[in-house]
Parts: sequence; structure tokens; C-alpha cells
Amino acid sequence: MQSTRTLTDKIFLVLKGLGMGAANKVPGVSGGVVAFVAGFYEEFIYSLQKVNGKAFKLLINGRFKSFFRYINGRFLSLLFFGMLISYFSVSKILDYLIIHYELYVWSVFFGMIIGSIYYISKDFKSWNYKTGLSLIIGISIGLSISFLDPAKENDNLWFVFFCGIISVSGMTLPGFSGSFILILLGNYVLLLVDSVNALYDTFANILSWDFSFTKDPERIRMLKVLAVFTLGSIAGLVTFSHLLNYILKHYKNITTASIIGFIIGSLGVVWPWKKTIYKSSNSGTIILDSSGKKIIENYQRFIPDLHTETYYAIGYILLGIIIVLALEIYGQKTRKVHD
Repeated sequence: MQSTRTLTDKIFLVLKGLGMGAANKVPGVSGGVVAFVAGFYEEFIYSLQKVNGKAFKLLINGRFKSFFRYINGRFLSLLFFGMLISYFSVSKILDYLIIHYELYVWSVFFGMIIGSIYYISKDFKSWNYKTGLSLIIGISIGLSISFLDPAKENDNLWFVFFCGIISVSGMTLPGFSGSFILILLGNYVLLLVDSVNALYDTFANILSWDFSFTKDPERIRMLKVLAVFTLGSIAGLVTFSHLLNYILKHYKNITTASIIGFIIGSLGVVWPWKKTIYKSSNSGTIILDSSGKKIIENYQRFIPDLHTETYYAIGYILLGIIIVLALEIYGQKTRKVHD
């Protein structure tokens, strides 16, 4: 899987990491779709499943270069570097755009998912009753998840660890949105907003040589929650990658058909024309999180009337499709260069 990468390839790999990170942050969008469409999904899964007993032996024995090569470290480090940048930059921009241009942001993502379905299915020729059934099951699961009611917030550390495991499903399984799963589990704001803000504030305090946060029990609690969530995410990445690598080797056609189904089902989550339902108290007052943001409870979907805003939204859907097709063309050119 490892190959010599040019500087351009490395830059684009960081940008792909940015794309994956941004997609993972948005409820309804899967970072795994970015990996699948951009043509590095199998290398991503293969590299993650190399984090195994042999890798830890190399690490414990101080053979750091061998460990780095064994896990395809250059590839993973560039990709995760892009995700890390995204987490503190692109995702912030997306938060702003969703608040102020919600319909158009969802329209772009809706178009990108339609383009992804075309991209993944156009070369898939192994349709039979098994793959057809897998497709139907994938669609059913994806749609069912999109209409579930969210649970209440739960900061129990064991549950937070479980949330970490589940949340990375969007990175390893195209069509499953880890952030939307966190909304259903009730912990989206806790884990992807409040805890991240706590970490950001902590870094700011340390840089200004202010360690008063060590006496703030709420800050310490949020940092513990983030640490446990991160450990759960790492455990989930490694576990899912081993499982998916086995499934891709032995049941590739069924897996691909299921992934197509999951992605089709996820269209229910990113349907652009929906009203955001915010969590409110018994008196009807909307509840805010610690950073002053409204807490999302669910979405109410509807069929739009034909007016100027709707036509703009359709235009953004087409833009989303074009973005995916452009990624496909770039991927084909890259593969030809390496061949």
C-alpha cells in the first residue's frame, strides 16, 4: 500500500484529511464517504489495521522507524494532521455557515452524497440477490437511524468511551455519520462542542501562563470527558479497521452494496429542506450549551415550495455533485500518474 508520494500528493492528502475532518463534524455527513470518493479508503483501512500486536512490539522495543513504516505512518500522519487542522478551523467555518446559510450548506452536502452514490455504484457490476438484499438492508438501516429520537446527555465515562467507539463509524464506514449518531446518543454538544471548547480554552490559558484552570472542577471534568472520548475513538478506529479489512477481503461485493445502501439512507439525514428543532425547557425557553449555542434536538423535514430560495438550493445541490465528479477526475489522473 505504501508508495512514493510527491509534494503535491502530500499536500492533497492533508487537504483530504481536512475534508474528512469537516465531514465528520457535520451531522449527517460521513468522513468515510470522502475517503471512498477520494480513492484512499482501502489504504486508510489497511493502515489502521496495521496498528496491532506487532506494531506495539516494535514501539516498545524502541524501533520507531520500523513502527512508522509498518503502520504506513507517513500516510496516516498527513491525513490525521489535516483532520486536526480541520477540527480547529474548517469545522468552525462550517459551524458559522450552518447557522447563517443552513439550507445551502445542507444542499451542497446532499449533492455531494448523490455524487458519491453515482461514483461508488457506476463501476459496481456484481449485482445479484445477495448484494441486492445488502443494498436494501443498508438503505433501511440508514433511513431508520435518520428518524430516531435523540437520547438525553450522559457524561458517564464508560458511556463516553462507548460514544468514542461509535462516533468513528463515520470515518471507517461510508454513509454512517458519527456526529449524527452522537446527536442520537445525546452527547453531540458535550463531546464535539463543550469538551473541544474546554481544550481550546486550556491551550489559551497555558500559552498565557495561566494555570488557574487546574482548580476549576468543571474544566477538569470536561478535559476528562474529552480524554476518555479520544481513547474510545482510537479503540473504535483500530477495532473497526480490523473488522472492515477482514470483511473487505472476504465479502467485498456484499460490503460495497451495503455501503451504497448506507449512503443512500443517509440522504434522509442531510435532506436540505428541514427545520432544526432545538431543545427547550418546559416553559418553552430554548436551552443553550455552555458556549451559548442552541442545543439541537432533532430535525423536521418538509417538501419545499418552488420559489427563488429553492432554485438556489437546487443550484447548490448541483454544485455538490460537481465537486464529487471533480474529485473523481482528479483521482483518475493521480492513479494514471502512479501507474
